[in-house]
Amino acid sequence: MRILIVEDEQRLAAVVAEGLRDQGMAVDVCHDGDDALAKIEVTGGYDVLVLDRDLPGRSGDEVCAELARRAEPPMILMLTALSGVDDRVDGLTLGADDYLGKPFSFAELTLRIQALARRRASHGVTLVCGDLTMDTLRRTVRRAGRPVALTAKEFAVLRLLMAADGAVLSHEQLLERAWDEHADPFTNTVRVTVNRLRRKLGPPDVIETLVGAGYRIAR
Repeated sequence: MRILIVEDEQRLAAVVAEGLRDQGMAVDVCHDGDDALAKIEVTGGYDVLVLDRDLPGRSGDEVCAELARRAEPPMILMLTALSGVDDRVDGLTLGADDYLGKPFSFAELTLRIQALARRRASHGVTLVCGDLTMDTLRRTVRRAGRPVALTAKEFAVLRLLMAADGAVLSHEQLLERAWDEHADPFTNTVRVTVNRLRRKLGPPDVIETLVGAGYRIAR
């Protein structure tokens, strides 16, 4: 699950991000609306956007309205001090999927984010590459009919490779999309995760390494 926190209170944003990372989520942070839209373009999207309304530059309302016009927007949770009934109605009317006023319980925020991610995942699809099948809604993987148990990161990497439709994904692309922007670009975590996937999926190997380029699952 990849989350973008858009919050101009930098200390609050850092605390929330660290707490969500402790829950196993990949979390990016920015502090204004223009940067939020830029990050969404660069990364290819997020599962959930935690969005403050009162932002410098382009406001949270403008960001929400812009994303609501797109074909596949992230789920949007407005997290703001504007917590009156009229404020909540306005936010939901703009296209937000949920609304939480400040101050808030971190446990409630986490549960709301998880609920939004499940709603987004309910539009899941089945990916098939040869005898490898992934149900993105039920988060299950089978190889030649045999169930394969994967960790969250292994599932995320495999999903990216299967959805790439035979295209090569670089180490940097996998690191950026399955982890978050704080991941060390020189880490070997992608290679380690791919190797674990290979062992779990079994022979013959479906993940191809292209030296100097990255990884792919051939169609």
